[in-house]
Amino acid sequence: MTAKNLQDRTTLTNGVQMPWFGLGVFKVEEGPELIQAVKTAIKHGYRSIDTAAIYENEEGVGQAIREAMKETGISRDELFVTSKVWNADLGYDSTLLAYEKSLEKLGLEYLDLYLIHWPVEGKFKESWKALETLYKQGRVRAIGVSNFHIHHLKDLMEEAEIKPMVNQVEYHPRLTQKELKAFCQEHGIQMEAWSPLMQGQILDNPILKEIAEKYQKSVAQVILRWDLQNGVITIPKSTKEHRIIENANVFDFELSKEDMERIDGLNENHRVGPDPDNFDF
Repeated sequence: MTAKNLQDRTTLTNGVQMPWFGLGVFKVEEGPELIQAVKTAIKHGYRSIDTAAIYENEEGVGQAIREAMKETGISRDELFVTSKVWNADLGYDSTLLAYEKSLEKLGLEYLDLYLIHWPVEGKFKESWKALETLYKQGRVRAIGVSNFHIHHLKDLMEEAEIKPMVNQVEYHPRLTQKELKAFCQEHGIQMEAWSPLMQGQILDNPILKEIAEKYQKSVAQVILRWDLQNGVITIPKSTKEHRIIENANVFDFELSKEDMERIDGLNENHRVGPDPDNFDF
C-alpha cells in the first residue's frame, strides 16, 4: 500500500506503526539551525525524526521535539523517534550503555526505533542481543539494523530471537538494491532509505527531469514518490523550510508503472556512502 498522506504509517512485524516519511538530520550540527529544522518539520506534519549517536546532535533533536510538542500540542506518542548505536559502542554492555546515553541526550523516556548503525564483523551479534533485551524490557518499541547486506542479515538471524524489524540502507535510483529489498520483504523486514536524493548528485539527471516535468513536480519529489511506491520508507534531510515542505508534497500524484521502471533503469549499483563490506571502521 502506498502512503496517502504525510502521517500515513506502515505496520512493522511487531504491530508498531512507523511513518512512511520522515526527516533525517545526518550532518546537521547542534544549534539553532537543527532545532528550527526539526520544529519546522513537525509543524508541517512530519511525525518521524531520524538521528544517530554519531551525528552528535541528539540533544538538539530532543530540545526541538520538546519545543514542538509544547507549541503544537502534539503528544509524544504521535511522534516516531529513531537513533542508532555507533560502531565504537558495539558489544552487549556497551550497547545498553549507549542506549541510555542517547535517551539522556534526547531527553526521552523511550525510543520508537533503535538501530545498529553498521554491521561490524564479530560485534553486531552481541549488540543485537542488547537490543533484544531493551525490546523485551519495553524500553524501545522496535529494533532494527542499518547498512546490512543479505549475508549480514542471514548471519544475524541464525542466532537472533527477534528478527530485525527495519533495515535502513543507502537507496536511490543509482542504487536500487533489488535483491536486498526482495530478501527484506520475504522476511518481513521493512526497508528504509537513507540518502534518498543521493546527496543531490542525481537531481540534474535528464530522465528524472523529464519525468518531473511530466508530473509538474521537482526531481526530488519524483524520487521520494518512487521510494514510497516501492514500499520503502524515506527520510530526506533538509534544514530549509521551503525544502522540508516541498519534499513532503508527494502525496497528490502517482508515478505510472512505465515511469517507475524508467527510474529503476537508472541503477548502476553506485554508492555515495561506504560499502558495508569495505567500510574502514
